[in-house]
Amino acid sequence: MPVAEQIVCMGENVVRKTKKRAQRLQSAQLWMLKYEGKNIVKGYRKHFGVDIICAITELQLLGYKFTDEYTNSVRRTIEAERIKRLEKKKQKDLAGLISSDSDDTFYYIAGYTSGGAPYGITWEEAECFVGEDDE
Repeated sequence: MPVAEQIVCMGENVVRKTKKRAQRLQSAQLWMLKYEGKNIVKGYRKHFGVDIICAITELQLLGYKFTDEYTNSVRRTIEAERIKRLEKKKQKDLAGLISSDSDDTFYYIAGYTSGGAPYGITWEEAECFVGEDDE
């Protein structure tokens, strides 16, 4: 399923779908002749709206050579970013478990009095509940 990218052009929203691989490869041959930038992978990726792995694969299909070291380093970088995202998500989920409904005194803050003082279950009371479950 093609990915749609939204482009703002002269105050109008224009939705443009990325081309399929066969169409990209065909137009990329002409694009490569006109490209004057330093990083062809980055340029291809931006111009055709694909990810870096797809850009490398398609440039290789067009005859452009990359070292194994470069492709492996790109794959390692992508994997490291994926792991970093997962760790960040885990930390966010963990922070959700230990929410703002608790603090140093209270395990769970049920509410606040009209004066602003919190009330709820203290950490000691929560430990008593856990101890009852074990018995």
